[in-house]
This record gives sequence, structure tokens and C-alpha cells, in this order.
Amino acid sequence: MAVSVKSHREIELMREAGKILGTVLNNLTKEIKPGMSTWHIDKMGEDMIRSFDCVPSFLGYGGYPASICVSINDEVVHGIPSKKRIVKEGDIVSLDAGVIYKGYQSDAARTVGVGQISDEAAQLIEVTRQSFFEGIKFAKEGCHLHEISNAIADYNEKHGYGVIRDLVGHGIGTKLHEDPEIPNFRQERRGIKLYEGMTLAIEPMVAMGDWKVRCLDDDWTMVTTDHSLTAHYENTVLVTKNGPEILSLVKE
Repeated sequence: MAVSVKSHREIELMREAGKILGTVLNNLTKEIKPGMSTWHIDKMGEDMIRSFDCVPSFLGYGGYPASICVSINDEVVHGIPSKKRIVKEGDIVSLDAGVIYKGYQSDAARTVGVGQISDEAAQLIEVTRQSFFEGIKFAKEGCHLHEISNAIADYNEKHGYGVIRDLVGHGIGTKLHEDPEIPNFRQERRGIKLYEGMTLAIEPMVAMGDWKVRCLDDDWTMVTTDHSLTAHYENTVLVTKNGPEILSLVKE
């Protein structure tokens, strides 16, 4: 495993990529309304990304046909936008996106409610989000990778949720997916030691029910086997000596 440590110049470019993506997701999540097609959500997201003179990371990646992964309710990740797929009042929608800025990548995801959602769905979204922050407490030099994994797992399982095991976070840089893989479920070994300058895409994917998933016939969309609701929260994170710097989170 070769985990890259980024130079000062590379980190500055990734900061900008992250800032752009965070801004796009802030704006895009505000636009989602009942009756909107997932195709329209994708189109808005792509237009926003290109308005910053960036390239959507996902479009064409491994053959994926869109710029924004739009996943609804029991869809964990990689939902393919469609004019026929309409979001409804009470749905929860996960948006996963990436941008390329001057050759450097950022990757982030948010789950949002459409209109009024159930208390149970709102709690799932919030616990998933908070588990990310529990995990990144260990994204600092001298800690080990799986301290992040274990903190994410423990927080979600304390609330009775299933942590998806077939999908993991990853390193990121000039490539969307770099070493190392970052599980969200508990690990027996400590994993690699973390050093300042490593950049990681940390992304809890959590189900209200069981953690098991399957892929639909489109060869992309991953859904829970028990059809339980799922949430996804992700940011691109820089490891420093003093703690994490979240590159793709922009305060409104």
C-alpha cells in the first residue's frame, strides 16, 4: 500500500477543490423539492460544478453516466439519475459528488430530507453525520487509520444502526480513489499510521436496519437487502499534526 503525502502546493489545490464542492453541495441541497426528478438534480449539480470551471469527477468514471449520485431511501450509493425517478415528500435523498480542480479531486456526500420527514429518518441522518465527526477526531498525525473506523462503527452501533461493510472510504488526490481503503466498521488491527499531509475521503454509510446490501440490475445502485432507510455523509479530510482539516465543508 502506497499512501501519498501531499505537498503544500497540492494541499492548496485540494483546499480549493474542497471549497468548491462544499459550496455546490450547500446550494444543491437547498434546491431539492417534492416533484423534482433525480435527472433535474443531477443537471443542476453539474451546472454548478462547471460554473466554477471544474470538471465533475463522477461523470464517465468507470462508466457512471452522471455527475451526481442521487440515491433515495433504501439506496445507499450510486443511484443513477433519471427523468422518471421523482423525489416525494418524506423521502431522504443522498447526494454524492466530486469535482476536479486543476487536476486535484474532492469528494463529499450529504443526505437530506424532502419536505417533512419522519423523526426516525431525521435521527438516522443526524447520527450518520455525527459519526463522521466522531471518526475524524483520530485524523491526526500519530493516530492509526482504524481508530477512525472504530469510532464511526461504535457511534452508529450504539444507536442500533447497521454500518455498511461492502462499501468503504478511501484516499484521494490526483485520483478519485487512492490508497488506503477506510472501513466504517470495527477492525481488529490498528491499520496504517497517519501522517500530516495525507488526504482521506471519510464516508460513513449507515442503514436503519441490517448492514447487508445488493446491487441492482443497473450494475451501480446499491440498496439495503431489507429495504431499510440509509444515510451517507462524506468529506475530504486533510490529516495534520493538530487534528483534521475538513476540506469540503463550507459554513453557510
